[in-house]
Amino acid sequence: MGALVLLSAIVALAFPEMVGHVKPTVINPLLGVIMFGMGLTLRADDFRIVFSRPKDVVIGCLAQFTVMPLLAWTLARVFQLDEALTVGVVLVGCCPGGTASNVITYLARGDVALSVGMTGVSTLLAPLLTPLLVWLLAGKTVDVNVVGMLLSILWVVILPIVAGLIVKRLWPRQTSMATAYLPALSSVAICAIVLIVIAANAGKLMSGGLIIILVVMLHNVCGLSVGYAIGSLLRMSMPKRRAVCIEVGMQNSGLASSLATLHFAAYPMATIPGAIFSVWHNISGAIVARWFAKGLTPSPGLTPDPSPTGEG
Repeated sequence: MGALVLLSAIVALAFPEMVGHVKPTVINPLLGVIMFGMGLTLRADDFRIVFSRPKDVVIGCLAQFTVMPLLAWTLARVFQLDEALTVGVVLVGCCPGGTASNVITYLARGDVALSVGMTGVSTLLAPLLTPLLVWLLAGKTVDVNVVGMLLSILWVVILPIVAGLIVKRLWPRQTSMATAYLPALSSVAICAIVLIVIAANAGKLMSGGLIIILVVMLHNVCGLSVGYAIGSLLRMSMPKRRAVCIEVGMQNSGLASSLATLHFAAYPMATIPGAIFSVWHNISGAIVARWFAKGLTPSPGLTPDPSPTGEG
């Protein structure tokens, strides 16, 4: 996944004219496809953890919606980013966890059930918390349409997930057969989002993109580190620490690019941090998973079916 997304970014930078004619509004249906796939892979056990282990899920979600937004705001100030890039970085920080974190947690021998539970709860909280946090952190410099963002998340994220759950309940056998193809479909959708966003801003990115690449990398790495530190301070078990670490550090960056396209059209570069994050967090996630899992055996109770939608 990381290699495919990286290749897409390189192609978009080298040959922006190939997809330059594609309108950014296509991002929303692509993200909807990914979220629909997430709905198809969710199971009853994924919801039970919220009630059976509420403390772990609450800790993870609190970290999700405090660590990453504050890191985004701090990095934007430290590196003195302009308004457009600040909005983009803050958007990434305020989005919920991405389902790719579930797969990375599984590969890292972490607590997959906790990871899936955190992703589900943070996604359900996103329509309220994401617009509110963006308004609090970036609303003083740009106009933030809180209600518009809330409706966008409901339409692009929540509705497709609900549709996926309904389809799975009505046609379980057919859904089970289709699930095997969801990682490939989601990977293609994420690659397409990266292609569209980076191609549309290739010139600006090539002329001054090093600073935003550095900020995005720091944002992700610091998120992973702080997430792990929180788990350690609270004396969580090692599988739980890994799950919180990965869940906090990996964001639904496709949603960030979508929201930037819809609500910050006056700042085209606001879409860039989300696209770069999609590339980088798949690479860093693979590295972290290998580091955690190297020489270790799977932890008891792990399931090999961690909502494999491959979302970026």
